[in-house]
Amino acid sequence: MNDLQAAKAVVRAFYADLDAPDANLEAALIRHTSSDYLWRGFHPFNEMTEAAEVARQFWAPLRKSLTSLQRREDIFFAGRNQMDDFQGIWVVSMGHLMGLFDAPFVNIPPMGKIAMLRYCEFHRVEDGKIAQTAMYFDLPHLMAQAGVTAFPGQTAAQLVQPGPMTHDGLLFEAQPDHEGEATLAVINRMIGELGQWDNKLSLEDELRQTWCEDMLWWGPTGIGATYTIKRYAQQHSGPFRAAFSDRSRTGHTARLAEGAYGGFAGWPNFTARLTGDFMGRTATNERGEFRVIDIYRRSGDKLAENWIFIDLLHFWKGQGYDVLQQLSDGTLT
Repeated sequence: MNDLQAAKAVVRAFYADLDAPDANLEAALIRHTSSDYLWRGFHPFNEMTEAAEVARQFWAPLRKSLTSLQRREDIFFAGRNQMDDFQGIWVVSMGHLMGLFDAPFVNIPPMGKIAMLRYCEFHRVEDGKIAQTAMYFDLPHLMAQAGVTAFPGQTAAQLVQPGPMTHDGLLFEAQPDHEGEATLAVINRMIGELGQWDNKLSLEDELRQTWCEDMLWWGPTGIGATYTIKRYAQQHSGPFRAAFSDRSRTGHTARLAEGAYGGFAGWPNFTARLTGDFMGRTATNERGEFRVIDIYRRSGDKLAENWIFIDLLHFWKGQGYDVLQQLSDGTLT
């Protein structure tokens, strides 16, 4: 448990330096990361292997675009990674990066008003440094705030998404081990029962095995947010299963939990073939990658809330629909 608290302190110190109004971004990244640092972000940033490059290519342009940037954190926890037999320690932060959208960001037009970029970061901490980061963010959500509709076929709700209903997601203090173990157990049960699409129950009854009836699914822009098992089945899970086939097994880089919170990140999590219409676009019969972070809140012995980050720009680019290029060409408004 002391190791988890030490890892949290590393990430909190990093954020204090990085988020300062007058931050030297390169110095902050270099100071808090290892010499073999690996950063993974959603399209168009992808993988970087130098801290200074991350500062120049991602953080500096973001700070130029979203001025007066502040981190509005809703969830913060740490845990040992199930995927390496609980050897590695990861720290997770989720919320919004809020600023005044004053300059274009990856071709998204500014509007000079408050904008909120949904984000979730997984940091692997080793020897007092951040050795690896998965930084996932919802660019279509930022587009929607700027009046750009990349995916007109959204089946669920578009909104700026809140943190946990219980307002207890910032686990700065140590948590009882058994609570995290219970959370990880139900996440694993959910993956086993739902992740391979081979259960013989109805979709709603599958969901009821591991989800509360009044579940909240905070999905990415292009799919949207939905509430209750019945509406989740109608507004996302059912359409998703109908559109895809030939799904691979699930693979994660990190899967962990602390207290009532847990989640996973993958690069990619799985692949599947688009054999039906989805998100307002027609089937391509092409296999695509799903880079995903899922964050969960457990209530009792079931999952109550789920925040989802999917690299939809990367997936659709692989299907022949390059959203950012269309923004650049002026063919998407």
